[in-house]
Amino acid sequence: MGYAWMALIGCVIFAVLWRAGLSRPLWSFAGAALMLGAAGYAWQGRPTTPGQPVAANAEPIDVDPTMTALRDAMIGRYAGDTAYIVASDAMIRSGDLGSATAVILGGIRKYPDSLALWTALGMTMAQHDGDEVSPPALFAFQQAMRLSPDHPAPRFFLGTAYIKAGQFREGRFWWARALALTPREAPYRAEVAGRLVVLDQLLAMAAATSQPPPR
Repeated sequence: MGYAWMALIGCVIFAVLWRAGLSRPLWSFAGAALMLGAAGYAWQGRPTTPGQPVAANAEPIDVDPTMTALRDAMIGRYAGDTAYIVASDAMIRSGDLGSATAVILGGIRKYPDSLALWTALGMTMAQHDGDEVSPPALFAFQQAMRLSPDHPAPRFFLGTAYIKAGQFREGRFWWARALALTPREAPYRAEVAGRLVVLDQLLAMAAATSQPPPR
């Protein structure tokens, strides 16, 4: 049955090429291409093999566009080092956190002093390690801080990682440090300040209801 379909497809292709007005000198090339494809199918094709549904290797992961926009505003997007971050984002969306981390590490080998890449590595490794600030993730954030002691981005995203891990007080400490380092004229200052206000409200509500305070 597979060979019958192959012959039918070949006839259809020839008819389409004829109707398209393919010039005579090109017919030999078209015929050779079709014969090459047919030979490959005859050699390796398995028309009697039953089809099986193919499942994706990983579940897609949603990437928060507001957080991505804030990250881009803080550390940039259109540069040689940040191109690796864009590629890593694509891997995360496909659900492949291992490859996303590997892409960032590849960028660091080329740009070892990149604040953007070390910050992104901390974010990606924390997500890879189950939304926990693991020792490798913490090391990446600390390296970004060493490279740019006065930049708010590593501190803000370290705070974000702590908050995702449920450690709200640690997260608040780093968000407050990030806000203190953010220039007043920075376009993202209001976003950082607004998130800190919301977190403070959450902590106040937890205290008012006598709930155990977040870690």
